[in-house]
Amino acid sequence: MMTASNSLINESSPYLLQHAHNPIQWVPWSEVAFEQAKRQNKLVLISIGYSACHWCHVMAHECFEDQEVADLMNAHFINIKVDREERPDVDQVYMAAVQLMTQRGGWPLNCITLPDGRPIYGGTYFPKEQWIHVLKSLVYTFQNDVDKVKEYATKLHEGLSVNELIAIPQTEPNLQTEKLVELVARWKKQFDWLEGGMSQAPKFPMPNNYSYLLAHSLFFKDEKLKEYVRLTLDKMSYGGIYDQIGGGFTRYSVDMIWKVPHFEKMLYDNAQLMELYALGYKAFQEDSYKQIVQEIFTWLQREMKDESGAYFSALDADSEGEEGKFYCWNEAELKSMIHSDYDLFIDYYAVSNRGFWEDEKYILLKTQSDSECAKKWNIGIAELERKVSDWKSLLLSERQKRIAPGLDHKCLTSWNAQLIKGMCQAFNALHQEEFLIEARKIGKWILSNQLQSNGCLYHVNTNGVASIDGFLEDYAHAIDAFIQLYQRTGELTWIEHAKNFALLVEKEFMHPDSKMCYFTSHDTELVVRKMEIHDNVIPSSNSVMARNFFQLGTYFREERWTENARQMLANIYDGMETYGSGYSNWAKLLLEMNQGFAEVHLMDVQTSEFVTWPENSLISHHKEIPMSASYAAGIYVCAKGTCYPALSTLKAAKELIEEESIKI
Repeated sequence: MMTASNSLINESSPYLLQHAHNPIQWVPWSEVAFEQAKRQNKLVLISIGYSACHWCHVMAHECFEDQEVADLMNAHFINIKVDREERPDVDQVYMAAVQLMTQRGGWPLNCITLPDGRPIYGGTYFPKEQWIHVLKSLVYTFQNDVDKVKEYATKLHEGLSVNELIAIPQTEPNLQTEKLVELVARWKKQFDWLEGGMSQAPKFPMPNNYSYLLAHSLFFKDEKLKEYVRLTLDKMSYGGIYDQIGGGFTRYSVDMIWKVPHFEKMLYDNAQLMELYALGYKAFQEDSYKQIVQEIFTWLQREMKDESGAYFSALDADSEGEEGKFYCWNEAELKSMIHSDYDLFIDYYAVSNRGFWEDEKYILLKTQSDSECAKKWNIGIAELERKVSDWKSLLLSERQKRIAPGLDHKCLTSWNAQLIKGMCQAFNALHQEEFLIEARKIGKWILSNQLQSNGCLYHVNTNGVASIDGFLEDYAHAIDAFIQLYQRTGELTWIEHAKNFALLVEKEFMHPDSKMCYFTSHDTELVVRKMEIHDNVIPSSNSVMARNFFQLGTYFREERWTENARQMLANIYDGMETYGSGYSNWAKLLLEMNQGFAEVHLMDVQTSEFVTWPENSLISHHKEIPMSASYAAGIYVCAKGTCYPALSTLKAAKELIEEESIKI
């Protein structure tokens, strides 16, 4: 029998609705909740997660669906449930607090605060008995030694506030590429040269890391590093972390060999991995990378696309209460579908000790390339590709009869903007119009559905309803995406909107001295205003914004913006070499500043010619943009301080840029 609903029943977030029938009196994040806590002098329990999170489901079942736990929480706490994807600002504050207290973090994230929101205790997953013990201890201490609790809250709050202070260098550092050489030299010590990625488990794809390392290898002519990136791309695409049948990557593998995935699929991962494999195809001309890009795109179209033109946030790890059930197979199932080629099939997809997981289930994965398989089986590559295509179609058709994992149907501005960039890079590398058509549709969705009348963005859209004012990540990624759209489409509106968003960021988010940007606008009501500095599975909003300022400053000949970028980079320059993974997108900015952009002016150029533009190209199509104000009709390139005569073809322009790029 279903439990009576709590206040979350009125929310639109799939994650919050998952908890709407818990016996706990959950309420959504609001000022009203804290006012109630103050009136009743109760501690606040803030529990943060997301719909696709496996361990969130586990704790929900063990604790939040339990009446004994609910009675304790309802009696002594105001209980707030937060979707971390809807409210990344809230998640950042309390994640930082838990990391200060415990030196670790993750989801589910549970933080207990004073009635004013200042944290006093936190952690991640708790089994039932431990959770009850923790809560009872906190209630006892709050009731019997409140001064001690308040003193601790004050000290912790001071620690959180100090963490947000950015030291501005007294003398501006000389932003040199030698820093990048040292950064990668140190970083290499962490590389797994056998299986790709880092020498640790779990293994996350971290696409921004490998995007930078690829750019670094090309700029510095580091062939060993280039081959390491190639190894990583190969191994990730061979592993269980990649859905071999339906396309798309899961969030991470729990092991060192990319085998057993954490089965949830996130839009932001796949948006960035589409971009990474497009860059990989451009660098290596490896057909399998082209196939990965296409398969991610096909999966997104099939399972993640909203009728509005935007894309949904995530697919759950679980179905029917079991992690990975949708994606795994037993031998009986496979034998019933694959007949004459079964021996080839089990060799190709490692239905052996390598692919065995648990409970007679296998994770389909690869251990070798198609060319290696074809050679071993003594068949032509075309014949192999036909067999594999037939296997995929057969298994996908059968899999679609299963109960699918839950879909988080929120559409987030920032994640959709990242997908625009991924699709633009796919178009640039593969020259398939479908990628650019989709990218434009997402861009139009942002402008039609997520743009407020005052020029500000909304962060989220659920069931066609936009809500929650945009965060820095929304503006930063939208600007990045719109610059890409402008370059690929030649439509002026995209760069104009990018410019307007940059002006808004300066006004609403930027610190006046450091030029770093807060994650929330100036009118935030959180206990501390956070800055996102370190690159992670998604590049930090500050590093994305710094690169935006550098590009827009070049386009619009706006020295203030290029100086913003330099100041932001200067703030983190000293010490960035010690943490390559956390500064990879900053490193890309430093590389761009030293390499310089090749300015490409395509003025009134009508052509069906396709070229793959180098990464350091900044393409302009309009005299209205100051960078191109003095150019007549034609194709022109300026690189390394030299402006060249008009060129006859796009190919000639591309080749000129590539020639100039090798002159370090």
